[in-house]
Amino acid sequence: MASTPESILKDLKNNKYSPVYFLQGEESYYIDLIADYIEKNCLSDSEKSFNQTVLYGKDVNMNTILLNAKKFPMMAERQVVIVKEAQEVSDLGKESGDAQLNAYIQNPLPSTVLVFCYKYKSLHARKSLSKNLDKFSVVVSSKKIYDNQLPQWVGEYFGSKGFKINPKAALMLSEFVGNNLSRLSNESDKLLINIQKGQEVTEDHIEKYVGVSKEFNVFELQQALIRKDVYKANQIVNYFEANPKNNPVIPVLVVLFNFFTKLLLVHGTENRAEANLAKVLGVNPYFVKDYIYGVKSYSPAKVTHIIHYLRQADLHVKGVDNVSTSEGQVLKELVFKILH
Repeated sequence: MASTPESILKDLKNNKYSPVYFLQGEESYYIDLIADYIEKNCLSDSEKSFNQTVLYGKDVNMNTILLNAKKFPMMAERQVVIVKEAQEVSDLGKESGDAQLNAYIQNPLPSTVLVFCYKYKSLHARKSLSKNLDKFSVVVSSKKIYDNQLPQWVGEYFGSKGFKINPKAALMLSEFVGNNLSRLSNESDKLLINIQKGQEVTEDHIEKYVGVSKEFNVFELQQALIRKDVYKANQIVNYFEANPKNNPVIPVLVVLFNFFTKLLLVHGTENRAEANLAKVLGVNPYFVKDYIYGVKSYSPAKVTHIIHYLRQADLHVKGVDNVSTSEGQVLKELVFKILH
C-alpha cells in the first residue's frame, strides 16, 4: 500500500515492520531516511552479523535478491535485506525479474524485511508489478518538492528537532541550499549544533553559521525590487558579481521568476485579504505583504514584461544569443529593466 514517509517512520519507531518496502522516486532523501532507519534499528548489533545483508543493484539480479530474502534468520526474530540503488538491478523492470518479484511479494517470508531503494525514478504505474507492490507491500513514492515549498519544509524540519526558525531565516537557508533535501537537512543539522534549545533561529544565525549574507542575498534583492530601491538593488547585484561562486545567477532568476509570476496572479485575484492570498499563492502569510506591496509598484503590463525579461536573461545565462556577456552583466541588465 502507498504510505507517507512520516507514517512509515512512526510505525518503524513503534517496532512495526512489514515484509517488503519499495521506496522509489525522484527525491532520494526519504528513501535514504527510511532505509537508514531500518538498517540501524531493525536488528541489534549482535544480530546484524548473521541477519543483515546489504546488496547493490548493479551487482545482483532478482534471483540473487530473493534467494537472500528467503533465508531464515539465525538466532533472531527477523533478518533484513536492503537493496541499494535498486534501479540498477539488471532484470527489474523486465518480464523475468518482475515475475519473480511479483510471486514473492504475494507470499513473502514473514521473518524477512526486504527493502528496495529505487532512486531518481519510479516504476511504471500501469505495470502489474507496480499494482501488486501497492497491494501487497509498503510503497513510498517521493517526488521533488517545489522551491516555494522549501521554507515550509525547513520550518517543519526544525520543528521536528525541537527548534523554531523564523520565516525569513527559513527562506534564506532554503534559497542558499536549493531543493536537495539531503543537503538541506545536513546544513540544518550543522547549524543546530550551535543553537541552544528554545532559541529561535534567525537570519543572524544563518549568516554566522551557514555563510549567507543577511544583507546581500536574493531575498534582499527581491525586497529592493519590490520597493524600487535602485541603490540597494545595485549594491546587491554588484556583490553577486564580485562573489559569483556563492551567488550563481540561475537560482536568483528562479526566485524572481516565481515571485513575479505570483505577482501576476495577485493582480488577477479580487479577494486580496492576506489569508486568502496566502492560500492562493501557497506562501507563508508572513510574505503576503510583499505581494500586496508589489502590486502597487508594478502594473500587470509591467509584470508581464518582467517575466519576459527573466526568460530572456535565463537564455542568455545559458549561452543562447550570448557570446561574451557575463552572468553578472546579464543580472545587472535585468535589474535595470525591472526598475525602469
